[in-house]
Amino acid sequence: MVDRIFGSMGDLKIGKYVLIDDAACRVVSIDKSKPGKHGAAKMNVVAIGLFDNIKRTIAKPSDADVEIPIINRKRAQVVSVTGTSAQLMDLESYETFEAEIPEDMRAELEAGKEIQYLEAMGRRLLTRVS
Repeated sequence: MVDRIFGSMGDLKIGKYVLIDDAACRVVSIDKSKPGKHGAAKMNVVAIGLFDNIKRTIAKPSDADVEIPIINRKRAQVVSVTGTSAQLMDLESYETFEAEIPEDMRAELEAGKEIQYLEAMGRRLLTRVS
């Protein structure tokens, strides 16, 4: 299964995704320097990890390759809630799996509700209760 593709550093935009240190991250700021006499413009990208909320940076020429994670948005139904984790069933494949419930969703998540989640690099992140 392919979980990443290659793109150009110059194609990155705020809100898009990039792989930094094998972690899927959302780009929050981009700084570009002007090209000098002998070379391409340099880019400094700051991104925050999807799964761990750690700030990461990457600095490369604007024509350099970067890895971009393939992120799938999916829906699931909550089967049960136990403490800080939930058992979910994907609504397309009917696969069941466990996932950690984010702090802000714990009050509204209960059995029978539908949720939306992101799947990237073999990990899942609950994003919204439908």
